[in-house]
Amino acid sequence: MALPQLTREEKLTALQKAQEMRSKRAELRAKLKKGTITLREVLESVDDEVIAKMRVAYLIQSLPQVGKVTSKKIMDEIGINENRRVQGLGKRQIDELLKKLG
Repeated sequence: MALPQLTREEKLTALQKAQEMRSKRAELRAKLKKGTITLREVLESVDDEVIAKMRVAYLIQSLPQVGKVTSKKIMDEIGINENRRVQGLGKRQIDELLKKLG
C-alpha cells in the first residue's frame, strides 16, 4: 500500500503534533516518577489521547523503582504483550496492574 502524498503544510502539522505528543508523554512520565500523579489516575484517564497511545511498558517504567527488567517481568506475569498500548488493555489487565503496582 502506497503512503499518501502530503503537502508541505500537512507534513509540518503532523510533525508538530508528534512533537507535542512526545512532550506531553515526557511530562506525564516525569509526574509519575515524582509521584505527583498515580498509576490509578493515569489508567482512569484512558480517554486522553496522550495516555491512550502510550505503550504500557513505558508507563510502568515511569513509576519509581521500576525499570525495564521489572516492567517486563510484571507484564509477562499479567499477560500483556510488550507492544501493547494503554488503550488496548482489558479490565482484568488493568485490575492486575493496579493490584501489583498500586
